[in-house]
Amino acid sequence: MLHITVDGQPRECAPGTLLAALEALGVSVPALCNDSRMAPVGACRTCIVEVEGCARPVAACTTPLTEGMVVHTRTPLVEAQRRVLLRLLASEYPAEAVARQPDKPFHRALREYGLEGEPRGTHQAALRDDSHPYIHVDMSQCIHCYRCVRICDEVQGQFVWRVWNRGAGTRILPDGPNLRESSCVSCGACVDTCPTGALEDRTLLDQGWPETWTRTTCPYCGVGCEMDVGTRGGRIVTVRPSREGPSNRGHLCSKGRYAFGFGEAPDRITVPLLREHGGWRRASWDEALGFIAQRLRHLRAASGPDAVGMLGSARATNEENYLAQKLARVVLGTSNVDCCARVCHAPSAAALERMLGMGAATNSFEDVEHARTLLVAGSNTTECHPVVGARLKQAVLRGAKLIVIDSRRTELARYADVHLQPRAGTDVPLLNALAHVVVDERLCDEDFLRERVEAVEDFRAFILDWTPERAADLCGVDAEAIRQAARLYATHGPSMMVHGLGMTEHVQGTESVMTLINLALLTGNLGGPGTGVNPMRGQNNVQGSAHMGCEPGHLTGYVPLELNRARFEAAWGTPLSAAPGLDLMEMMDAARQGRLKALWAFGYDVLLTNPEARATREALERLELLVVQDLFLNETARACGHVFLPACTSFEKDGTFMNGERRVQRVRRALPPVDESLPDWEILCRAARALGHPEGFAFQSPEEVWDEVRRVWPAGAGLSYARLDMGGLQWPCPDEAHPGTRLLHTHPFASGFRAALRRIDSRPAPEARTDDHPFVLMTGRRLYQFNAGTMTLRTPHALLQPGDWLDMAPADADRLGLEDGARVRVCSRHGAVELPMRRAEGLRPGELFTTFHTAEVFINAVIGPQRDESTHTPDYKVTAVRVERAGRFPPASGGSWGAPEPERPLE
Repeated sequence: MLHITVDGQPRECAPGTLLAALEALGVSVPALCNDSRMAPVGACRTCIVEVEGCARPVAACTTPLTEGMVVHTRTPLVEAQRRVLLRLLASEYPAEAVARQPDKPFHRALREYGLEGEPRGTHQAALRDDSHPYIHVDMSQCIHCYRCVRICDEVQGQFVWRVWNRGAGTRILPDGPNLRESSCVSCGACVDTCPTGALEDRTLLDQGWPETWTRTTCPYCGVGCEMDVGTRGGRIVTVRPSREGPSNRGHLCSKGRYAFGFGEAPDRITVPLLREHGGWRRASWDEALGFIAQRLRHLRAASGPDAVGMLGSARATNEENYLAQKLARVVLGTSNVDCCARVCHAPSAAALERMLGMGAATNSFEDVEHARTLLVAGSNTTECHPVVGARLKQAVLRGAKLIVIDSRRTELARYADVHLQPRAGTDVPLLNALAHVVVDERLCDEDFLRERVEAVEDFRAFILDWTPERAADLCGVDAEAIRQAARLYATHGPSMMVHGLGMTEHVQGTESVMTLINLALLTGNLGGPGTGVNPMRGQNNVQGSAHMGCEPGHLTGYVPLELNRARFEAAWGTPLSAAPGLDLMEMMDAARQGRLKALWAFGYDVLLTNPEARATREALERLELLVVQDLFLNETARACGHVFLPACTSFEKDGTFMNGERRVQRVRRALPPVDESLPDWEILCRAARALGHPEGFAFQSPEEVWDEVRRVWPAGAGLSYARLDMGGLQWPCPDEAHPGTRLLHTHPFASGFRAALRRIDSRPAPEARTDDHPFVLMTGRRLYQFNAGTMTLRTPHALLQPGDWLDMAPADADRLGLEDGARVRVCSRHGAVELPMRRAEGLRPGELFTTFHTAEVFINAVIGPQRDESTHTPDYKVTAVRVERAGRFPPASGGSWGAPEPERPLE
């Protein structure tokens, strides 16, 4: 700490800038061009102070703090100069704006210095832009602080706002004809930093400034951004990023920032429903839960407890997922419990657990800033996890090296030192070739191998056959590019990996992640800052839902059921089922075969999400009881549900989420539940009572549930609500004195002192291209929509991305005679759908990409039954298809249920 004197008072401050010290001390000075998320520039000079020993006043934002510094913040000279600076800034400023938005930093400063009457300017229509659905632009209120320009450059890395002209003619404009048609990604950072209201949320202009702010955690992807929700009159009017959030550090993406209005959607269901005579009717909670209890008792008595199943939700809290699996195991007597991790990152968890002993990210998002080389594999991070994607871009702009492995040329690939663009489904041979180069060119960390790794010599012998030339033939990647990437990763450390569903949603998904781990072990890039193997988890609580025990073979804490059975039987006071539980895909198989009779799914649209849509629907239709617990009548409920239970949004309840870096964070209620909707935890407790098991489910709050979780999960025992209310913590955190664990596997590994390399051979993808099906289709997400669209499609994000479309390489479009926007029919061996086509430069010829966001397209109707052998995760990334102009055949009803094509003899 440094000792300084401020306005005659001795103070202690941490090193940094003088302005940061004054802010920490609560000493207010205007600082109109400053934002702690950006490097200080001292442009506006309103933060000037006098420092003894300096000839003239200095800008506090750019002045480093020094020991013994004596500072005067309000001398007559300083005050006079500030007043002159503010008067100049206000000379052409609209007077009406000061009165309309009194809490803007610039307006507060004018009032403080008695200058609120100085502005004499007016709003100019030519400087207004309302093209964007969320952001209002009025550059009449711009004071040229350049904060919007700098935050877009330095935090988001989008470079949207540009400074044009000089002097009195200076203008700040987007890089397009208007903001909507610019390269803006709608993160709202420019709005958040603007001190005047030149950039403002349209919701605030329409509905007014918030009366109350609530700190909570974003309900979208697995980054786990902390945010402040502003409410007024029982509605959310704005969302701002938390400056203290360790995962997002004062930043949000478009979904977290703006896609919050789904809770007010007119089709939200807020009362229980029962299906009768082919339609839905309103029911009371007692009637609905009584009906479920009666049916479950009957089905269990007739077919046994393993005729029922439970699906947890990655959108629900940890507490709710814990209760879901406990209800399944304790009340229903089955281990048939799973969650949507099955269709995304189950291979990551399985590979990491198998090789390192713990199925979770080895490092933290902050390690992006510590890495000298970043390897991004199968992750379109800037679209699917935009806040981490922005951090990756900024790290590269500061000098970090970047390797991208992706079948598409994504935004990050444009920044890459090496972009390896393999054919879809050939990740294993590519990663084996990288390992070959590391071994063959003696780039291994021999000390790390000697101390911490087993099966080294067996692996060396195995990997010698996987030359870059061999992989190049299989992958369609230049052999020299493979060597360049391997050398960079192995020699320019620390090197950090992040990977996404492009690695996991394959028939060799688990093995693909294992080959990533092989690379990290060979080079010693595990257990230290800026290293590791880190899955980019897809949904806000997909890590937590599985970790709480919504997984058939694991209990709370992701511990193997068979090794921990006795401990949980003692804790819960009941024996657990001896039968092995079914995962989601096995439940679908069992339902089709008539063995699974009942399924309870909450926060999860199984029909729209699963592959083989026809087969999934057939399975769901054969169930004798399908309970859907959600916000809306999703496709699962609409087509096949028997009971609908109305749940709350995350803005309407309390609890915790667990993000992709193992950080547990608080979720806090900002709004009351709507109508008769209830939080999922309360629904599950009521259901247990209706089933005659009030014991073990008599919780009065999520905190009580969490305290039980901590008792059965030793690695999370230190994560009390009292501590989490001060900020999120990463497990393992075994007691309340423990600070949490940023890095795993420092020494030893979770599985022991040594980890073993694995020999993994490549297998050809089952979905082979043929003359009849000459394309390979990959599916994924885009920036403005999220998964099944349950939330985002009910917000103005539907204007930013109105639906699904098919990306096709220009050469393929030319060959087929297809223009941009042409409606096409995509036919696989499993089904057919129709959607519009767009040319995309980032695809190799013969490969296609689309999203799975809308039921209007229902793209999973064409996805086949192929699964990862270890985890049964579906292969969403390699489907052989044919594309033809729509209209050649009659369209499928709703574009959703095209019949599979008959098998044709190959020529």
